[in-house]
Amino acid sequence: MPSGLPTGPLPTGPLPTVPLPSGGLPTNGLPTGPAIGPGVGGRPSDALASWAQQVGAKVGVPATAMQAYGYAELVLAQTNRSCALSWTTLAAIGQVESGHGSANRARLGPDGKVLPKIIGLPLDGKDGRMRIIDTDRGDLDDDKVLDRAIGPMQFIPTTWKEIGADADNDGFKDPHDLDDAALAAANYLCKGGRNLSIPGDWWNAILSYNDVRRYAQDVYDTANRYGRASR
Repeated sequence: MPSGLPTGPLPTGPLPTVPLPSGGLPTNGLPTGPAIGPGVGGRPSDALASWAQQVGAKVGVPATAMQAYGYAELVLAQTNRSCALSWTTLAAIGQVESGHGSANRARLGPDGKVLPKIIGLPLDGKDGRMRIIDTDRGDLDDDKVLDRAIGPMQFIPTTWKEIGADADNDGFKDPHDLDDAALAAANYLCKGGRNLSIPGDWWNAILSYNDVRRYAQDVYDTANRYGRASR
């Protein structure tokens, strides 16, 4: 674990374990479709709408974003429980990376999609950035020369192709949809059998996302603030 980073309690916050109309997550799979949402075409994360509004108001995070982060935690609780992922970690990354989809004058819509698309600076090796020659022919980042980080959680194209997710069940893995991006980030953080309740694993997960100590510290401080405010 990098020296100088805190080793104390990890940021956590309460997430209801019985948020769905049915009384809880079904044992035979995750909730999908309009049965758990407010009408046809609803996001599966709409099941967390009430919780997201309440907690989002406490922590200063848009309810739409809170739904995405909370739903990703619930998915990982079923698919990779040993990872012990908390929504506070995802929310902190979302804040540090894009202000929950508000960077570059973008707006987070009620459907979880961020418009206009958030596309980062070219990864040209300058100002501390990595240098990554184009890997996607500009399909994801609109740049055919160099790669750029994309979406509210700022994935590089190769990582998105590896870990991209379809959390809203629309048949498309969209890095500019916070539902999809939050679940992909959750899967990425939990790679390699990490247990995020262990300080060393938590820090290693964040540094694997962005290998800059100041970045990791910002994520920790933000996650800890969210956890405290949510109580």
